[in-house]
Amino acid sequence: MTDARLRHGRASLALSFLVQGVTFALLVTRIPAIQDQYGISDGLLPVFLAAVPILAGVGSVVTEKVVARVRPGTVLRWAQPVVLLALLGVGGGGELWHVALALGVFGLAVGALDASMNMMGVSLQRAYGRSIMLGFHAVYSLGGITGASMAWAGAHWDLSLLVSYLPAVVVLLPAAFLGSRWYTEGKGPRERDAAVAGAAGVSVPFRLLLPLCLVMSFAYIGDSTVSNWSAKYLQDVLGSSEQMSTVPYNVYMVTTLLGRAVGDIGVRRLGAVAVVRGGSVLAAAGFGVVAVAPGAWAGMLGFTMLGLGLCVIVPQTFAAAGRMFPGASDVAIARLNIFNYVGFLVGSPLVGALGDAWSYRGAMLVPMVLVLATLVYARSFGAEPARYGGGHERPRTADVG
Repeated sequence: MTDARLRHGRASLALSFLVQGVTFALLVTRIPAIQDQYGISDGLLPVFLAAVPILAGVGSVVTEKVVARVRPGTVLRWAQPVVLLALLGVGGGGELWHVALALGVFGLAVGALDASMNMMGVSLQRAYGRSIMLGFHAVYSLGGITGASMAWAGAHWDLSLLVSYLPAVVVLLPAAFLGSRWYTEGKGPRERDAAVAGAAGVSVPFRLLLPLCLVMSFAYIGDSTVSNWSAKYLQDVLGSSEQMSTVPYNVYMVTTLLGRAVGDIGVRRLGAVAVVRGGSVLAAAGFGVVAVAPGAWAGMLGFTMLGLGLCVIVPQTFAAAGRMFPGASDVAIARLNIFNYVGFLVGSPLVGALGDAWSYRGAMLVPMVLVLATLVYARSFGAEPARYGGGHERPRTADVG
């Protein structure tokens, strides 16, 4: 495979990560406006919000089966426009069933999109022979910042959802579809055929994948805690102004972008195990600072530490699954991707329930402990390919730079 083809494939996949970052941020940051437009009650809103990650998990499971027959790039090429059109459907409807249908389609398509994007990223990283996964996720973070800024502008100017979403879809949909022409998985035709045949004959034992699944869940419990509770925590617990309470999530997103932008260099020099361990300790310390913060500025410091620590874990978890199961990496990543949504589903209700029953300061200690538990499983990030035969499927561990 030529260097030019790899470069083009890497750039086109980065564009897809960017587009998805913008799209997802436009959806989640306008939830209050969606609720108002469709008259969704406070009691019904959690049902709609939970349905999206649940259906995304279903989409990821379906993708595992589909990529045994078609390339992940084909799945991504068609899933991304569907996600964008579903976003437009959310903004353009008027009846409750309209938004239910649009969010349902969005959830299924985003599961396929997330799985196929990370499958391709792992494949390209293998072809490059060095860490590049954090760079893709950095571009996703950049898209999230862009989408959140667009959403803020729409809310500030009191624009309807349709008017807010339409320019983004008009620009991003053709750009993503055009960019999909250069998708590559880092494999030649023979390698791809061998991988499909291998995936059909090689199982992915859940007990080997379980440590990475737990880490993925822990990371997204931490992430959803920040995205759903940082504003309320700063205002209600630390006594900040309403205006300042909107800052922590923006700081978190920016530090996530910065951490991912330089994270690949750290992996190349120090190894994945060391980077994940360092990120886990920093993120846990961030939760600790938030829990004991005497005021808003100390809380901001904690959320900054959280962004820098958590940002490296998810991309490296996907990369570790690809290293552990090189002959069935697509299957492993599709299954691992489900635990992205498990963490997202668990995190926000868990912190809310603990905050109401105990205290929100105490509730912050739970994601702190879970993120710190990543240290127990850190050696899995240096696992060499799992060996099969005789019922002994046991990965060897070593740092992989």
